[in-house]
Amino acid sequence: MDSTRSGRSLGEGKGEFRRGWPILLASLLGIGCGLAAMPFYTAGVFAPHLAREFGWSLGEIMAGLTITTVTVIVAAPVAGILCDRYGTRPVAVASLACFGLAYLSLATLGNSLIRFYATWMIAAALGAGTLPITFTRTVNQWFDHHRGLALGLAMTGTGLFGVVCKPLLAWVIGLYGWRGGYVALGMLPLLVAIPMVLLLFREQAGKPANAVAAVARVDQSAELPGFTRGEALRHWRFWLIAVILVPISFALAGAVPNLEPILLDRGIDAATILTLTPLVGLSSIGGRLIGGWLLDRFWAPGVAFVLLGMPAVSCLILANGQLDPGMARFAIILIGFALGIEYDVVAYLTSRFFGLRAYAAIYSMFYVCFSTGAGFAPLVFGMIRDRTQDFAPALMASAIILPLCAAGFLFLGRYPQLTPSNKGESAI
Repeated sequence: MDSTRSGRSLGEGKGEFRRGWPILLASLLGIGCGLAAMPFYTAGVFAPHLAREFGWSLGEIMAGLTITTVTVIVAAPVAGILCDRYGTRPVAVASLACFGLAYLSLATLGNSLIRFYATWMIAAALGAGTLPITFTRTVNQWFDHHRGLALGLAMTGTGLFGVVCKPLLAWVIGLYGWRGGYVALGMLPLLVAIPMVLLLFREQAGKPANAVAAVARVDQSAELPGFTRGEALRHWRFWLIAVILVPISFALAGAVPNLEPILLDRGIDAATILTLTPLVGLSSIGGRLIGGWLLDRFWAPGVAFVLLGMPAVSCLILANGQLDPGMARFAIILIGFALGIEYDVVAYLTSRFFGLRAYAAIYSMFYVCFSTGAGFAPLVFGMIRDRTQDFAPALMASAIILPLCAAGFLFLGRYPQLTPSNKGESAI
């Protein structure tokens, strides 16, 4: 690349952030206060309180996340189709409102597992529009030259929530009990995310690279470059990514909701654990920002292989019988870093290999894949712990899965050239 072109690209990149920062801020808050972050980071906090209150086992409580996952399998593609057809903003606002109300209802729980599971099902069904499927669609439209970094910034919302939520919940639950904790969480989408989305979030129609067009048609994606949903489903790259995502997300996500009991089993006291668990959120922020920077500069499948394979080391460390806080800290940072890049790299691969024409619908199907692995992992980890009195078997399996499956990304090949006129045909 010559110096003139490099300078032009740098200037265009700076212009993207100057114009698109409201989109990033609204996306950060919408994702952080939505379905992708809140259940995942807080299930382990509420589990001991629910077990004492109602006598439920760890496996029964973590099954709530599995119920959420099963529901997302159906709801996420519907949310993606609605976004491609009607736009992101109305879907996001309606979904944030419903999700916040569903969380508030958890504060009124009684001793009924059926009601507990039904509430999670409703929260997932109505809250699917808060997932990164929604917000990354618009981020991809506003950013091209620095798309990886922009996606990373938008999705730091999950990491920021992970940092803030556990100390905040410990304080709220200490004062008002676990029911007060659910009330505090339910107010976040309603009082924080919705006002910012209404104020700052808007779409660009037509071309993704800052070409503003009128949004005056029903199908807003018709002029965008790339595959239709049907074309993507007939392409081998789609199925390669989909198959890879399920075991990788299982291996990454199983430990985090169970992190408190894993560390307790390894001889670390509760006070020290409280200082360690926020590192998941902090390191995920680093993963998103550094990973996004790397995606803009290097071949994305190679970045995915390295960063998603590294947490195998964490699983080996956590599987040991005794663990000192220093090694636990290192293991948690590696896992958090990988969790930070996972959503981003899938969003980036979707936009580069399949384009933006049906981005939300295609990404939603990938989201179902890694939600399936991530949603069943806490339940399986909890069941293994209940049966063997140890998380080590699940952690050792994860240590094998991560590098083997991450290597699958290396077969994706080069990025295709996508235009509105070829509709993905040149990529095949």
